Amino acid sequence: MKLSDPIKIALRSFTASKMRFFLTVLGIVIGVAAVIMVMAIGASAQDLLFSQVEKVGSNLVGVLPGASEENGPPASAFGIVTTTLTNDDLDAIRLRSNAPHLSAASGYVSGSASIESPVESMTTSFQGVSPSMIRVESIEIASGRFFTDEEENNLSRVIVLGATKASDLFPNSSDPIGETVKLKGISFKVIGVLKERGSGSFSNPDTLVFVPLGTAQKLLLGIRYLNFIRGKVDDTTHVDDTISDITTLLRERHDIRDGDTADFSVRSTAAALDVLGKVTDILKYFLIAIASLSLIVGGIGIMNSMLISVSQRIREIGLRKAVGAKPHHIITQFLIESAAITAIGGIVGIITGILLAAITAAVIRHLGYDWQFIITFSSVLIGFAVSVSIGILFGLYPAFKASHVSPMESLRYE
Repeated sequence: MKLSDPIKIALRSFTASKMRFFLTVLGIVIGVAAVIMVMAIGASAQDLLFSQVEKVGSNLVGVLPGASEENGPPASAFGIVTTTLTNDDLDAIRLRSNAPHLSAASGYVSGSASIESPVESMTTSFQGVSPSMIRVESIEIASGRFFTDEEENNLSRVIVLGATKASDLFPNSSDPIGETVKLKGISFKVIGVLKERGSGSFSNPDTLVFVPLGTAQKLLLGIRYLNFIRGKVDDTTHVDDTISDITTLLRERHDIRDGDTADFSVRSTAAALDVLGKVTDILKYFLIAIASLSLIVGGIGIMNSMLISVSQRIREIGLRKAVGAKPHHIITQFLIESAAITAIGGIVGIITGILLAAITAAVIRHLGYDWQFIITFSSVLIGFAVSVSIGILFGLYPAFKASHVSPMESLRYE
């Protein structure tokens, strides 16, 4: 028996009932397409996150409130509010004697509020930052200036706008410097506009507004703690030393004894990449598992169709056994038929999944994100292999049932 014979028999059998063939293959198509799409979107999202971290800089360290496992994210990464990081911690970290290789450091707090210009009103995300933030993140000013240490200490009501936010608030003005906006009902004077940067960091500065750290804490948020601290190291070779210096300093300041769990986390951008990779991998595999459930449904459809095929071909099976076909010949025939059907569904599903992933990538890029369309050969190979495996797995029972058909009974079958 040639390998092509069972495939031809299967195609003749299923094309005789086109609707049953379509519905049988559809379950596999949907399942494989879902898996391909999830793997593609997961890989693209991971690439976007990694590129964002890398664009911020490889010589940055971050200090976040809350303890964490050595290779896991801190509690604050899951939205848990922790108040253990303070302005005094920031001042101590900035001292050259405590962290000699740290060239600049900024504290950060963030929130969301309504903002009004003379012509527009909207809701915006804002950040309270130190004046040194532009050096930490290498941000450039398009017009005007950034706020000063004196303005931060005096709780000055000054504001710097991201490029996109400036055009949204002042659509008819080429230079909003000197204009007044109201953030959370409080009047602020616009003193600067940032140069357009794009979504190259965790939060796109183009869509944000920035106010002095103390002003944000006391006037806008009513808090006395920091969301996080970010510092710039003078050279990448000193990143590990700086992390060690900051860790030792904060453990002393927070009275944390050796062996006790710290109430903060210090990470470099390289460590952040590792953590992001693990978190996104877990999420990606979870979504793949959910998408794979549809393959099980498709497999049940294959089993049902093959059982119907066995019942319709009992005379054919009995005739083959009567002329010398062994049970393993019958099993092989039906398994090849089942695998062939799911292979067809797998190929169509792969093509469908790739097209859907490409459309998704185009839509996300249109929204302004640097989203790459990523389809790996391994994902295509996995999709095809899984579809064929589903066919074999769910074709086993119908194949064994067919192999046990009695020639005498089958020849009397009407």
